[in-house]
Amino acid sequence: MNTSCGANMELSRCIAASPIFHLKSSISEPRSCVPKLQGFSKKLSPLCKDITARSNRERSITFSVTCSASQVDIAADEPSSLTYKDAGVDIDAGSELVRRIAKMAPGIGGFGGLFPLGDSYLVAGTDGVGTKLKLAFETGIHDTIGIDLVAMSVNDIVTSGAKPLFFLDYFATSRLDVDLAEKVIKGIVDGCQQSDCALLGGETAEMPDFYAEGEYDLSGFAVGIVKKDSVIDGKSIKVGDVLIGLPSSGVHSNGFSLVRRVLKQSGLSLKDQLPGESITLGEALIAPTVIYVKQVLDIINKGGVKGIAHITGGGFTDNIPRIFPKGLGALIYEGSWTIPPVFKWIQE
Repeated sequence: MNTSCGANMELSRCIAASPIFHLKSSISEPRSCVPKLQGFSKKLSPLCKDITARSNRERSITFSVTCSASQVDIAADEPSSLTYKDAGVDIDAGSELVRRIAKMAPGIGGFGGLFPLGDSYLVAGTDGVGTKLKLAFETGIHDTIGIDLVAMSVNDIVTSGAKPLFFLDYFATSRLDVDLAEKVIKGIVDGCQQSDCALLGGETAEMPDFYAEGEYDLSGFAVGIVKKDSVIDGKSIKVGDVLIGLPSSGVHSNGFSLVRRVLKQSGLSLKDQLPGESITLGEALIAPTVIYVKQVLDIINKGGVKGIAHITGGGFTDNIPRIFPKGLGALIYEGSWTIPPVFKWIQE
């Protein structure tokens, strides 16, 4: 999760939480970009450019993304490199859909949707856990996937400064296994407790022949509240503000299509030990997403938070810019955060 301090952003604050990153960066004066993109897709390169000022009062700064020096160098143009799109997920197509939807429903595009209610806003968000569910099926670990479900929504709505109020879930399967479903919902309850919100209700759908035997799908919906005069929207972020990253527990709940492709191509299994560590790959990958709600709200209460970004699908390059006023970017210092071992393994 990413946070920019000393500014105010739309669904983004002085905090950035990412499955990968503990950031330490700042917004600074313009400078040329000399990108180091080992292991990143070529598609990220266009982000490493100067943003031209629109007026004499605006400043141009660079949004630069780099890999830690401790990571294995893999040239972006190396034929054997594997991108997220190669794994079957097209981030650009998703962005294009959002652009089209925005024409029909103006105002969307933030990390959560704001609905006016008296002197406050209700802030709502919805999400799933993606193909991380495949790991739950393969490992047989189902009691933490519900934490991931709650995390993906509440971490979104807290970026506007909203305190989560309640959560709803949707559980769908071809044949209901009551014991398995109980484990999943227990994780959802745990996630709600970590978020200090109520599990208000949900839907259990049994749909024969729709899902593979023993598999299920999950989605969740969170609603929170924030005073109108306390909304964090990034609008006051300015050159010189500091970007702070909050550490993750691992891959969280994005990127598992690529992770599973890497596993397949490497010939390793989830039961194999993570190189240099005492846990298996399965244990490292199934670790539940960190719920940042209490930590972020505590930081907000101390003051100075201007914008918050939840680093999920699209990573740094798609999520951090969402909280900046026009003409601003971020300078991220490589080597300023510790990269979890599982990410080094994925890149290698």
